[in-house]
Amino acid sequence: MDEDVIPVLRVEAADVAVKWYRLLGFTPQWEHRFEPHLPAFVEVVRGQVRLFLSEHEADVRPGSLIYLRMEDVDAIAAEFGMRPETTPWAREVELRDPDGNRLRIGTPLA
Repeated sequence: MDEDVIPVLRVEAADVAVKWYRLLGFTPQWEHRFEPHLPAFVEVVRGQVRLFLSEHEADVRPGSLIYLRMEDVDAIAAEFGMRPETTPWAREVELRDPDGNRLRIGTPLA
């Protein structure tokens, strides 16, 4: 088994969050609820990148920041009507999901 780190982001409504993360190329892998009326816990995946989206209030606080290295930040930025900025280490754009979580997305410079 390969070791991995999977960030957990707090979301209010998993179905709304999953739709937004699809715009970034993520696809849902599974959803878990202890009972039908209880909060959802969802995994979304894009290539080798995995995120957990949790409706559970005690898991994490909203407004987290994660950094994602992705191949084409320009295409992602265009999807959201933004322009990436060039830093000394990457071209980057910062997005906020519907729950206020911040995703800084960068394509490393050569």
